[in-house]
Amino acid sequence: MGRRRAPELYRAPFPLYALRVEPSTGLLITAGGGGAAKTGIKNGVHFLQLEQIGGALSASLLHSHDTVTRATMNLALAGNILAAGQDASCQLLQFKPQEHETSDKQDNAGSQEQGPRQRKGAGAAAETQEAGASIQGEGVELNVENLQSVQTDFGSDPLQKTVCFNHDNTLLATGGTDGFVRVWQVPSLEKVLEFKAHDGEIEDLTLGPDDKMVTAGWDFKACVWQRDQLVTGLRWDENLPPLPDTPYRYQACRFGWVPDQPAGLRLFTVQIPHKRLRRPPPCYLTAWDGHNFLPLRTQPCGNEVISCLSVSESGTFLGLGTVTGSVAIYISFSLQRLYYLREAHGIVVTDVAFMPEQGRGRELLGAHEAALFSVAVDSRCQLHLLPIRRSVPVWLLLLLCAGLIILAILLLQTAFPGFL
Repeated sequence: MGRRRAPELYRAPFPLYALRVEPSTGLLITAGGGGAAKTGIKNGVHFLQLEQIGGALSASLLHSHDTVTRATMNLALAGNILAAGQDASCQLLQFKPQEHETSDKQDNAGSQEQGPRQRKGAGAAAETQEAGASIQGEGVELNVENLQSVQTDFGSDPLQKTVCFNHDNTLLATGGTDGFVRVWQVPSLEKVLEFKAHDGEIEDLTLGPDDKMVTAGWDFKACVWQRDQLVTGLRWDENLPPLPDTPYRYQACRFGWVPDQPAGLRLFTVQIPHKRLRRPPPCYLTAWDGHNFLPLRTQPCGNEVISCLSVSESGTFLGLGTVTGSVAIYISFSLQRLYYLREAHGIVVTDVAFMPEQGRGRELLGAHEAALFSVAVDSRCQLHLLPIRRSVPVWLLLLLCAGLIILAILLLQTAFPGFL
C-alpha cells in the first residue's frame, strides 16, 4: 500500500508561510511569496471560499491580493482586518464582501478571464489556475484595501517574526529579530508600548484574555508580561526527570480555553532541542495553568522538530507541524496524539490552523469533529480531518457491568452448588 496522503485543498503559485480562517464566513486566507528577489515568483494574500460539495470540503479562489515585492511571513486576524508581517514591517489589510456585478462588459471578459476581477488582470488569473486553484465566478467577491503600515523590527537583519491581536482587537503586538516587543493601536498603528523582552530573536508571542503576554525567545526563555513588567519566567522542566544533555528552547506558545469551563484557561508551549543532533532527542509539549502559569502536564511529541502550533477555537485540540513536513493533532486535556501524517508536505510546515467550531465552521465540518489546515513552502494547503469520536453512554456501561456481575454469580453457582 502507498503512503497515506491528506487531501490537497489548494495549491498557490508561490510558497505559503501563513494561514488563517475567518469564523463567520469560513474564508480561508493564505499568504506567502518569493520575496524581493527577481525570480518571477509572486507575492500575495489569497482569499479562498470553503464549501461542502458532495460531502467533501473544497476551496475556490475568491480574491488574490498582490503584495508587490514583499512576501507575507505571518498573519493575525481580527474580524475583517488582517495584520500581515512583511519583511520588517506590519501591513494592515481590510477585506469587505461585495455583490458581484454582472454586465455585458464583464460577460465579454469572461471568455478570456474566469472569476472575479483580479488586481493583476487576466495574467494573474491564468497563472493561479495553472497552479491548481479554481476561481469563483459568481456570487460574492471581496474588496481588499491596504490600511496603515509600520516598521516593527530594527535588528541588524530586521524581520517581524510574529504578530498577535489582543482579546478585543484594539491592540496589536509584534516581535522580531531585535528582541523587542512593540504594541500598536489598531487601526492607526500608533505605538503605545515598547520593551526589550529577550536577548536575541523573539520566536513567538501570544496574548491572553486579560492582556497578559507570553513571549518565547532564542535565549531559551519564555516570559509572562503584564504590559512591560515581567510577571514570571516559565520553567517547563523543573518537575521532570533528568533530560538529555542538550539545551532546549521554546518554539511556540498559544493560549486556549478549557472545554466546558467558562473561566478555565490554558497556555500551551512547544520545546525543541536548540541544536540538531544525529540522533535527535524528543520535542516536548507542555500545558500550563493560564492564570498562575504552573506546568500541569508535559509529554514528548516525537523526534521531528516542531515548527508551528495551533489551538482549536474551543481549546479541545492542538495542531502541530514539523520541519520535515509532518502534521499531527493532539487532545489538549491529556496531550495524547489522535492523528499523525508523516511527511504530509515533504518540507517544512510553516503554519497550521483549525476550522472554527462556531459560525459557518460547524456547517463546513460536516461529520468531522475537527479539521486542521496546513501550509508549507511547497505551495500547498492540505486538509486534515478528525472523525467524530464515538463514545459509549454511561447508562450502557452501567448495564454491561451489572450484566457481568450477574453472569459471574451464575457461573459460580453452577460450578459450586450451594455457593449462594
